[in-house]
Amino acid sequence: MATKSSTSALFYLIGGQHRNVQPFSDEDASIETMSHCSGYSDPSSFAEDGPEVLDEEGTQEDLEYKLKGFIDLTLDKSAKIRQAALEGIKNALASKMLYEFILERRMTLTDSIERCLKKGKSDEQRAAAALASVLCIQLGPGIESEEVLKTLGPILKKIICDGTASIQARQTCATCFGVCCFIATDDITELYSTLECLENIFTKSYIKEKNTNVICSTPNTVLHISSLLAWTLLLTICPINEVKKKLEMHFHKLPSLLSSDDVNMRIAVGESLALLFELARGMDSDFFYEDMESLTQMLRALATDGNKHRAKVDKRKQRSVFRDILRAVEERDFPTETVKFGPERMYIDCWVKKHTYDAFKEVLGSGMQYHLQSNEFLRNVFELGPPVMLDAAMLKTMKISRFERHLYNSAAFKARTKARSKCRDKRADVGEFF
Repeated sequence: MATKSSTSALFYLIGGQHRNVQPFSDEDASIETMSHCSGYSDPSSFAEDGPEVLDEEGTQEDLEYKLKGFIDLTLDKSAKIRQAALEGIKNALASKMLYEFILERRMTLTDSIERCLKKGKSDEQRAAAALASVLCIQLGPGIESEEVLKTLGPILKKIICDGTASIQARQTCATCFGVCCFIATDDITELYSTLECLENIFTKSYIKEKNTNVICSTPNTVLHISSLLAWTLLLTICPINEVKKKLEMHFHKLPSLLSSDDVNMRIAVGESLALLFELARGMDSDFFYEDMESLTQMLRALATDGNKHRAKVDKRKQRSVFRDILRAVEERDFPTETVKFGPERMYIDCWVKKHTYDAFKEVLGSGMQYHLQSNEFLRNVFELGPPVMLDAAMLKTMKISRFERHLYNSAAFKARTKARSKCRDKRADVGEFF
């Protein structure tokens, strides 16, 4: 139960008036509490508005004042307030570069995250792990992020491997641990240890009985997916000898997971296989895979899946992804994607780049575009060069107000509705003719 003073402090920080707080369930905690704590109706709205939000909502000093208050509230007696404070800090760091501010408070933030990971429950642990990864993204590689990982790494690993912890907390910790290690790991033995930890999780999904045709999903499947994706991310920064060793261990076992009844598992495995092929062919252009015929048959079946027992949305999503995966495996081809941010654009032209982009996008959400513009570490990862300096006039022309966005979406909706109506009228005329 939150104390009266801590609740008052929370609403004072966001500039709102004190009011009675209605009780709500744990399921609502992250959404409803954050809507109060962030000062916005939607927790993601801060990230959507981008760096210009400060001009509309307050000054840099106002933001830093609120963040100092959130940092203090990570020590509150109420788990809901601690969680909301963690999410408030994470949203701010995902939406704006605050390197100098967090550098001065790195140890305090690390201590708060450590305390919440150790003593908190599922939702609080997830919020703490997410903040840890965004903190490392802000700091970039170096002694500061190494110290963060050295403190938090063992705790994240312990939660991931703890069978009594909540699946959701373990899943988030696996994703965030992978991102933190990607940024901050300087010790090669620690990198190998992390790979082994993640391997021990997702390999539990491997088929244990030869006669089994379908792998049934379990509550642990989401954890296995996150562990596999984090493992694949870290494999992209491993030395060649270690990559070869991992390929030998998993290349012939991973395809068995394509028979999972979980569409997200099938897609994660397919994309991981495409990336492994890319790495293998990068080391040896004449790389030969013994079970190629069997694998391509499985991939082709998934790319044209018409199984009536599967949801239409799942089938559509799966077919689209596996067409690209099949092309990658058979033809060594990758469908280039374009990511636009501000006046710049980035071309994703290989599976390693796609997987890395997806991993950071999952952590940063809609703040990914801002960080691609401003974060030197991410710009180095994607070879974008130094940040492009934008003047106020260009920023203003790039900014579309919410009202303009609403008008545009309304017009597009009306146009689509009109087109559909015409199409229906034509079909009706044809029916009457026959």
